[in-house]
Amino acid sequence: MNFLFVAVNFFVVDYSKSTARGSAVSILTLMQAQRGTLSAGERQIADTILDDPDTMARLSSSELARAAGRSQSSVVKFCQKLGFSGYQDLRLEITRAAAARTATVEAVHSTIDLGDDASVTAQKLLASKVNALQETLGINPPARLDAARDALNTAARVQLSGVGASSLVARDFAYKLQKLGIPVLFDADSHIQMAHAASLTPKDVVVSLSQSGTSLETLRIAEAAARRDATLVTVTGLHPNPLADLAAFALRTVTDEDQVRSSAITSRDAQLILLDLLFLRLVQIRDDAVERISGVAKAVAPLKL
Repeated sequence: MNFLFVAVNFFVVDYSKSTARGSAVSILTLMQAQRGTLSAGERQIADTILDDPDTMARLSSSELARAAGRSQSSVVKFCQKLGFSGYQDLRLEITRAAAARTATVEAVHSTIDLGDDASVTAQKLLASKVNALQETLGINPPARLDAARDALNTAARVQLSGVGASSLVARDFAYKLQKLGIPVLFDADSHIQMAHAASLTPKDVVVSLSQSGTSLETLRIAEAAARRDATLVTVTGLHPNPLADLAAFALRTVTDEDQVRSSAITSRDAQLILLDLLFLRLVQIRDDAVERISGVAKAVAPLKL
């Protein structure tokens, strides 16, 4: 059974062209990201699994039903809704996901507590970041990433859009694109971003960043870009959201913010790695990339002591 095909049947996000199972995001991450789309009964089953996947993977369908406070038939229907032929197939995927999570970094799902010392905090933070980066790279199909890259490569102009922490990531990407000689529109002021969007053409590309996918300013700018027939590339969280719905190329981040209990730490890193990957893929296909980057380095050299 192809797990990624199963995931597509259940979840709203289209991963039909994603990578092979080994590098893909786990069923547990998908279940957590999409729980808001489930019915109340389905959420009870999903939450029971997510609360302790190691234990749940050892239970029979009737035992899981009792733990979730649902009927055994509800568990079977839940499995089928996910696209699995039965409970045994779902349990196998949960077992694999739980084992992979434990084997990768034991501390990934450990919440950073106020009483943790510097060493423990550092270990937990690193584990959360590594997990977010690995799963973010795994969930985005290479074909979609390269399609977004090709759109950027042929764009007349590229506008970067984002607020808050996403604005910082957008600024970083704007600098990188400028090094390649790609015309870029960026300003931290969302009003100016909207003014830029009003001048877009079908030859332009907009890259909109919002972890929630619901940031009002970013969403309105994306809508303005869509009205101008500009190509939209979005970078949002894995959950269904209106910003990704507008995109020609919707890229996704997988983060561990609830575990870290901090502001935009893992989401920022996840956004950065996606855009850094796009930048590197652009460098690989542009004949003048190395020359241009070297030229920028020479230009700023006199400013460095």
